[in-house]
Amino acid sequence: MSEKKILRALRGEVQPVPPVWMMRQAGRYLPEYRATRAEAGDFLRLCYNSELAAEVTLQPIRRYGFDAAILFADILLLPQALGRELWFETGEGPRMETTTSAAEVAGLRPDEAIHETLAPVYQTLRILKRELPAETTLIGFAGAPWTVATYMIAGRGKEEQAGAHRLKREDRATFEALIDRLTGATIEYLSAQVEAGAEVIKLFDSWAGSLKGQDVQDFAVKPAAKIIAALKARHPGLPVIAFPREAGAGYIGFAGATGADCVAVDNSVSPEWAAEHVQKEICVQGNLAPHHLVTGGEDLIRETRHVVRAFSKGPHIFNLGHGITPDADPDNVQRMIDAVREGG
Repeated sequence: MSEKKILRALRGEVQPVPPVWMMRQAGRYLPEYRATRAEAGDFLRLCYNSELAAEVTLQPIRRYGFDAAILFADILLLPQALGRELWFETGEGPRMETTTSAAEVAGLRPDEAIHETLAPVYQTLRILKRELPAETTLIGFAGAPWTVATYMIAGRGKEEQAGAHRLKREDRATFEALIDRLTGATIEYLSAQVEAGAEVIKLFDSWAGSLKGQDVQDFAVKPAAKIIAALKARHPGLPVIAFPREAGAGYIGFAGATGADCVAVDNSVSPEWAAEHVQKEICVQGNLAPHHLVTGGEDLIRETRHVVRAFSKGPHIFNLGHGITPDADPDNVQRMIDAVREGG
């Protein structure tokens, strides 16, 4: 049995000190990341340069000694590999060729064609498998179909789901076809990540909270269940973390319905609520509010210890409720880690 702390938590072990990592821990808040991104030229070149992508993945491990490293990539690389044009506007973020018609969905590349485009991502994982400390867990990831579809339909990576809801309402057959294509391609993409060295998979459904009623089952739960079942069939024992962000009461039972080994919770729910309603059945990851890494001070220490204490009776991976923001103070990250490891 592995002694890695993340894997122990994912097996359901309650540990006196929870393992800790952060979403977006390789990112703009670190000066070494900014230097490497400048060397790469732009964000997409960084994602597809295996040596540099591995370097930025390793930077927070060297600086802080996190218990896990998560592959540096982007959820929009998969739709790009399916044939949709992707580019980045300076200061504005990603832009993507829209996918809103049956013909455009039918014109997506077949699943087996994605690997040529995504080969550098797999090479990044191979480098990380070789370079990471023996005690550090390597996490691969993808966006969940609903979240990726929202960006493909809107054509831009911003907080915009209106187009996806409109397509779902006005042309449900096309919308369902897109979700089906993304589900199949995500299985192939994540399976290749595991083959390249990922020990854990995380499925990010960043906009799950905007789904309501039966749509939650149809477009968040069922695709995740299909992806997780296929991955576990191909890779027995593979742990999967699911993050249906802002699911609220939908966090309850999500692991049982999808087969996930851990549910990451955002900071719109309290750790006490998540401990009572979610952790009783599964490992929980979360859920310090990211703004504490900007403001720091005694509030950071107090709230970090609060999260640790609230989850101390069950399996827990300490993390943020969402990704660390670019304006976070790197010194506050160390203060947070020290507070976790000093105990609640």
